[in-house]
Amino acid sequence: MKVGTHAVLVQPLLTEKITALREKTNTVGFIVHPNANRVQIKQAVEALLKVKVEKVNVLNVPGKVKRLGRFSGRRSDWKKAFVTLKKGEKLEMYESA
Repeated sequence: MKVGTHAVLVQPLLTEKITALREKTNTVGFIVHPNANRVQIKQAVEALLKVKVEKVNVLNVPGKVKRLGRFSGRRSDWKKAFVTLKKGEKLEMYESA
């Protein structure tokens, strides 16, 4: 399924693990559209954020089962992407956070 460039990246991930990866290996994380593939994610990051991408790793995260008293429900499944930037590239939105 074709996903538009603006719809591919849902939001950036700001966790301790991704912050450590960013400092160590120049890798940033994003929550992405469930139907997006590696090529679409790479094109979206390069077009929207104006940086060069070295590689993209994608991970499907299953939703958790949660309970509230006797009622149980399920959170939605989601997809995250670890995007490794080329040497010398930086994202300004992560530098100010």
